[in-house]
Amino acid sequence: EEYFSKHPGVPQKIKIRGYEDEKKDKKKMTDLLKQKAIKRYIQNDAYAKHLGATVEIVKPGHCRVYLTITEDMTNFHGTTHGGIIFSIGDIAFGAASNSHGQTAVALDVNICFLKASKPGDRLIAEAKEQHLGGKTALYEISVKDEKSGALIAKSQNLVYRKREKFIKGDENL
Repeated sequence: EEYFSKHPGVPQKIKIRGYEDEKKDKKKMTDLLKQKAIKRYIQNDAYAKHLGATVEIVKPGHCRVYLTITEDMTNFHGTTHGGIIFSIGDIAFGAASNSHGQTAVALDVNICFLKASKPGDRLIAEAKEQHLGGKTALYEISVKDEKSGALIAKSQNLVYRKREKFIKGDENL
């Protein structure tokens, strides 16, 4: 609603906040609280904690996972075990695909290991949503060495999006 003022020193045109503005503000606040609840839920991943990985949700559909490689994460060559590299990519994939609050489970994962890493390296796995459909979604995941930026592994992953939501609304906030 707009109000036109004739008083000196008051802007000629003033917008008065109404009911619709309050509804939009409440929706924004509910959405923000919902995103915080989703973030808390995803960051409670026991396997990520076990590895010592840090999960960061950038925005819905986009996630980063950080992990410093230790001696006990190596294979018999002394380089990072492929299972560890796969794991941090999978953690990023799982977080990104579930970051909408709707349960998503892996259908297909295809990974290419491109370069070795070693103890002391800090790896970053980044998952980005490429397509979000009704029942499926596609993600691109890259695992890089934080210091050099070298690409360690790359994968393309597909999820099935179940009808269930693990963060439904105000009752979980």
